[in-house]
Amino acid sequence: MGRERATYADLEALPEHVVGELIDGELYASPRPAMPHSVAASVLGAKLNVAFHRGGPGGWVLVDEPELHLGEDVLVPDIAGWRRERMPRAPRTAAITLAPDWVCEVLSPSTARLDRKAKLPVYAREGIRHVWFLDPEARTLEVLRLDRAHYSPLVTHTGTARVRAEPFEALELELAALWDEV
Repeated sequence: MGRERATYADLEALPEHVVGELIDGELYASPRPAMPHSVAASVLGAKLNVAFHRGGPGGWVLVDEPELHLGEDVLVPDIAGWRRERMPRAPRTAAITLAPDWVCEVLSPSTARLDRKAKLPVYAREGIRHVWFLDPEARTLEVLRLDRAHYSPLVTHTGTARVRAEPFEALELELAALWDEV
C-alpha cells in the first residue's frame, strides 16, 4: 500500500518558521532562508519592481514568495512575475492559480535539489516561460527558457558582472549587488 497524499491541511499545520510546499502529493518543508539568500532575493525583487512594475518595458506584476496553486501542487517560488496583459492586477486572494510568466528560485543548500528536481517539472507543465536560478554562494545566475516541454539553459552569468537576462533584458543587473558586494 502506498503512502497517503499530503493535503493543504498538512501545509497549514506546519510551524510558521518553515516554508511548506506540496508537489505530486508530497509535503516539503524548508527552513526560512539564510541572509545571503534573503538579500539576493530582496535586491533582485526591488530592482525588477522599480524597472517593470508600472509601465516599464512590458509592465509586470512581481511578487515575493507567492503561494501558487498549480493543479494539485502548491509551490512558493522566491519571486514570480506575470506580464500585465495576462494579470492586469494582483488578485485579492492569498493564493494565485494563474501560472506566472517567470519565476526565480534562489538556491540554498537545503532547497537546491527541491528547486531543480521537483519544482522545475511543475513549472514546465504549467508553461512558465522563464526560470532563473540565483545562487548567492556560487555567485551565479542561470537563465532558462521553456522549449516545448523542457527548459533550455540560455546562459549562466557569474561573479560581479553587469548582465542582461531574459525576460528582463531591458534592465542591466549588477550581480555584485545581489551578492551584497557593492
